[in-house]
Amino acid sequence: MNTDKIRAYLGFALRAGKLALGINAVQATKGKIFLLIADEVASPNSKKQIEQIHTRFGCPILWVEDLEGLTGKPFCKLAAMREENLARAVMSEAEK
Repeated sequence: MNTDKIRAYLGFALRAGKLALGINAVQATKGKIFLLIADEVASPNSKKQIEQIHTRFGCPILWVEDLEGLTGKPFCKLAAMREENLARAVMSEAEK
């Protein structure tokens, strides 16, 4: 997984206003979500909420080691990509 490219794609989405950061922000999102990016070290309660969000939106989940480092937001355990092409690019980099 090329974390530098993933960090860049997340930055592009954030600047474009197409990235929701945090569980509460993702839950409040209206519209389509193409990818959920979750931190592996999230608490069991957070993981339960992430699974509920996954069921609600029906999009893939990418589990990463350091979401805080990728997004630059402290204590961030979930991000939602609302831009389809960037979501595909992130998944492509994660599969490498």
